[in-house]
Amino acid sequence: MWYRGVTKLLFLLPAEFTHRLVFRLLFVGKALGFIKYRIPKHCLAPVEIAGLQFPNRVGLAAGMDKNAELAEYWSHFGFGFAEIGTVTPLPQTGNPKPRLFRLKKEKALINRMGFNNAGIEKVARKLQKRKRKGCLIGGNIGKNKQTPNEHAQNDYLKGLQTLHPYVDYFTINVSSPNTPELRALQAPKALRELLLPLVKLNRELEPQRPLFVKLDPDMSFEQLEAVLQVLMELKIDGVIATNTSSLRSSNSSKKAMKIQGGLSGVPLFNRALERVQFIHQKTNGKLPIIACGGIDSFKKARVMRQAGASLIQVYTGFVYKGPSLIQKLAKGLGNFAP
Repeated sequence: MWYRGVTKLLFLLPAEFTHRLVFRLLFVGKALGFIKYRIPKHCLAPVEIAGLQFPNRVGLAAGMDKNAELAEYWSHFGFGFAEIGTVTPLPQTGNPKPRLFRLKKEKALINRMGFNNAGIEKVARKLQKRKRKGCLIGGNIGKNKQTPNEHAQNDYLKGLQTLHPYVDYFTINVSSPNTPELRALQAPKALRELLLPLVKLNRELEPQRPLFVKLDPDMSFEQLEAVLQVLMELKIDGVIATNTSSLRSSNSSKKAMKIQGGLSGVPLFNRALERVQFIHQKTNGKLPIIACGGIDSFKKARVMRQAGASLIQVYTGFVYKGPSLIQKLAKGLGNFAP
């Protein structure tokens, strides 16, 4: 109840300003010792996925903590893992503001941030100081906007090599709708050329980190099947289904239709669920899936698990429902066997 009252006040402010304000408040809470780096005991439900021991099945999606400012403290809210980024080799200011919008009636967000981040070196230095307790950390890596697709692998290789000592797994982001031509990297030939050197480098590093690929919710099932063939061929460790959507449905509000950018939250749930079901079926359950998109209740998390997801991630649901959602999900999924 308290969170609902707080959001009524915070939602009077512009979305991106609120985001920075909340981060500052969390920094104060951390400095005063109110925010710990240990997961609450009732949220502990360990599970092994892709060779990693996750404290529970609930993760923070990329985009919330782009620069690893609170990486070791997300466990305080009950998260079993948190994904930082998307991080690029060079710092980026991202797209012009405003670039983050609330759709309160739809319990959704639209963003066109454009991979704004402090750059791989600065993020690595922050992660280097992290105490390795609490939740696992994933590194979501991408390419700089000015890097042409034919040279994109250099940016991803830089991200993999630089963050390797400090993260537990990697997510290869080739599916954001807010970087021009990025989604073209999902074409089977381009994807294979991008992933091959990453897989090779990862095998040369000790220890090897699981590699996940974050997928576009807007591709056709035929396109998705072709992508899955590449991922299975290269023995990629898993997928995240899905990123935000640039499409709008006939039920979308006028505001949603008017604003360009990636849609997240409740309107994305069915599209993400269909992708999870399809991936699970086409890979015979052999490819671990992190479900992401519109999960804002245990009921929806349960449906994703039943569809074949091993783990889930939340972002927009966390914004609208707060920390209590994370603890309900963690506890609920820990007691649930599909």
